[in-house]
Amino acid sequence: MTVAATDNATFNLTTDGPAALEMMSRIREFESRLPGYSEQGLIRGSTHPSVGMEAVAVGVSRALRDSDSVASNHRGHAHCLAKGADAGKTLAEILGRRDGYCGGKGGSMHIGVKELGILGTNGIVGAGIGLATGAALAAQSQGTDNVAVAYFGDGATNQGVLAEAFNLAAIWNLPVVFVCENNHFAQSATLEEMVAQPELRRRGEAYGLPSVDVDGMDVEAVSNVTTEAVLRARAGQGPTFIVADTYRYLGHMAGDTEIYRTAEQVEQWKRRDPIAKLANRLLESGVLDEAELQSIADSAVAAIDAAEAFAKASPFPDVASAFTQVSEDIR
Repeated sequence: MTVAATDNATFNLTTDGPAALEMMSRIREFESRLPGYSEQGLIRGSTHPSVGMEAVAVGVSRALRDSDSVASNHRGHAHCLAKGADAGKTLAEILGRRDGYCGGKGGSMHIGVKELGILGTNGIVGAGIGLATGAALAAQSQGTDNVAVAYFGDGATNQGVLAEAFNLAAIWNLPVVFVCENNHFAQSATLEEMVAQPELRRRGEAYGLPSVDVDGMDVEAVSNVTTEAVLRARAGQGPTFIVADTYRYLGHMAGDTEIYRTAEQVEQWKRRDPIAKLANRLLESGVLDEAELQSIADSAVAAIDAAEAFAKASPFPDVASAFTQVSEDIR
């Protein structure tokens, strides 16, 4: 399933809430299984789950079309799934299998889906910032009203490319939305340890970008802020910087000791769980009842069961394919 783009309509709990809950539930189920796959030896290399951060990906994607571009980061599976990527093909890629989106060559941190505008997850901190800015320039040059989104974490705000991209996007009036998922840790270092000015919104303001803080644990809030930013971009009014306050419930990567934070802090953030928050809102407003909420939860498990079966059944790529798909022939 995808979260339908509504072309700049405000989030409606009755019509949009159930679909958002279903997508967040599927992403949660998908991401929660990744550490287990690593422990089983099914994943070679590392993965970075985004359990707890689902509202950002789903809220942002609701404002986008298939033709819009997204450039992601190392914690990017949720961004791909929310944009419409198939869970089975995504997991097959993470497991290095032939039926993955990149033939098993990209793995967790290099998933690209051309037909959905997914420019790729990226293992280089902050690299997607430049890619999205370039995609926005391309859209502007081609005369389309397509928009590009750059996802990055709080740690990437210290990369020089962000300052360069902010400046170029502002002076060229590019249709790009910069989305910082501030989950408060750059691997194991807190934001306060690494940044002299922790109000990250001010980074964008310094370059003249409309910049806003949003509760990244609230899919409705993220959706509405992003919708406004996308509307501005499509209308030729330039870039926006969104700082989404969020939190990852699992470690930075599979096998993380997590000695840099306390169990109490994690539990405190779990009380703001975005899935539980939306589910309660739908229940209290009468949009869904308990049975329907359970059905959505069961559907998420079934969907990821099917994705897992597909990915595990997919063969490893042939050695002969190692040098295919490296570049497109230009004639």
